[in-house]
Amino acid sequence: MLADYHVHTEFSDDSKEAMEAQVERGIALGLAEICFTDHVDYGIKKDWDEGNIEWRGGDGVGISAAEAAPLANVDYPKYFAKIAALASRYQAKITLRRGLEFGVQCETIPKYEALWQKYGGELDFALLSIHQVENKEFWTQDFQQGRSQREYHERYYQELYDVIKGFKHYTVLAHLDLIKRYDKTGAYPFSKVRDMVAEILKLAISDGKGIELNTSSWHYALADTMPSREILRLYKDLGGRIITLGSDAHSTKYLGDHFSEAREILRDELGFGQIYTFRHFEPIGHKW
Repeated sequence: MLADYHVHTEFSDDSKEAMEAQVERGIALGLAEICFTDHVDYGIKKDWDEGNIEWRGGDGVGISAAEAAPLANVDYPKYFAKIAALASRYQAKITLRRGLEFGVQCETIPKYEALWQKYGGELDFALLSIHQVENKEFWTQDFQQGRSQREYHERYYQELYDVIKGFKHYTVLAHLDLIKRYDKTGAYPFSKVRDMVAEILKLAISDGKGIELNTSSWHYALADTMPSREILRLYKDLGGRIITLGSDAHSTKYLGDHFSEAREILRDELGFGQIYTFRHFEPIGHKW
């Protein structure tokens, strides 16, 4: 079963890839399913209908169309309508699922609760990510600035735990150890945060949630998988079984990227018996 459950399109502020291009590439790769998971990041972005949208690189004036990127969340009505149209057009060749990637922070939980009340019935799947803490970005180093390596790792995992304690409308934790991608200090020993990660995984498992193996670790040239093998093994040892594969592709170049290697790690090295897909938030297991 080949299914990519972390895919971005032109509905994400950091992607310009047409949804239909991702679909056609998925068919060419032999994918059985694609779940679109475009970005929602309350706190640093507004919804499209709020007005006064900010732009990357300024206000959109004086920069090329290729460079301009509005800092806005998914245009939900257009997004769901396009997925439905493409699902109908390509139904004989591939299954398309409706997802979103929620970049949740403790302070933005009420916004996601409101979003769920409005659009939860439209969804098959929702990733939960920590992309910012205190509205401070990792990739700019704003979050890490003024903190020791220990402090920013512990603060990241504490935020993740607090978020999933207070917010339950998701299916899978995305790139659980994302902070390592932006750690310029070097690798932080897993042993120092193992207990924190274990509490996160125990809570997710008790809530019936899963985790993903995010294959973007290969094109970012990380030293290990994301999350690490240690986290994947810990999740399994604690009784976790729900796991998805996601490329985190923002262009067709990375769709389904390194899935063969990822499957070998999950199946042969770590002993996961199934890979999962979702329909209306219900997990569906598939044997390798």
